[in-house]
Amino acid sequence: MTNQHMDMRRHMDLFDPYKFGDTPVTVIGAGATGSWLVLQLAKLGITNITVWDFDVVEEHNVPNQLFGLNDIGKPKVEALKQIVAEHTGTEINIKNEKFTRGRLRGYVFLMVDSMTARKDIWETSIKGKSAVKLLVEPRMGLNEARVYNVLPTNLTHQKQYEACWYPDDEAEVSACGTSQTVITTAILTSAFCARQLINHFNDVELSNEILIDPMYNNIYETRWEM
Repeated sequence: MTNQHMDMRRHMDLFDPYKFGDTPVTVIGAGATGSWLVLQLAKLGITNITVWDFDVVEEHNVPNQLFGLNDIGKPKVEALKQIVAEHTGTEINIKNEKFTRGRLRGYVFLMVDSMTARKDIWETSIKGKSAVKLLVEPRMGLNEARVYNVLPTNLTHQKQYEACWYPDDEAEVSACGTSQTVITTAILTSAFCARQLINHFNDVELSNEILIDPMYNNIYETRWEM
């Protein structure tokens, strides 16, 4: 059998994975945005990807996440590792556990379920850390999403980012009390997250807060004053 590999020539002018090299990329959370993001990063040719998640795939995950019916009951990171390998040949690094604190480097995507978890990880492992090139953090509902780009050592970014937190009980939920997500918004949001890495690597000036409104096809961008 002939070894097959991805032919990435069609996006090399935009993103050259060989120049990106072994730069670490960490995705904390493999849910609605995280699972789709990891596949996109691997399809870009990024190889040094580490994914943290401690959940298993459940029936309600299948409609809006990368996973299929055959993945139900499997740890999300193990199912994701198999899917990514089948689609790209890339072997991602997986941590089937909850990220609480640790040494992070390179690009970090913070895609956990709660604001409390975001705050804790930010405070213990990202804020002020020069080894982290960029923090990308999305928030998503049914009809809108936000993507934050934060330079962890920038004092203005620290202040403005922390001003964007809100209590967990203000998250968008349905009448039955569950969080609301839909695959179209999840894929759109994850694509915006992936593009932030591309833009930063290409030295394109980033907006710090991007509001995505797929219902009315609007995008609003804010740059925090230096």
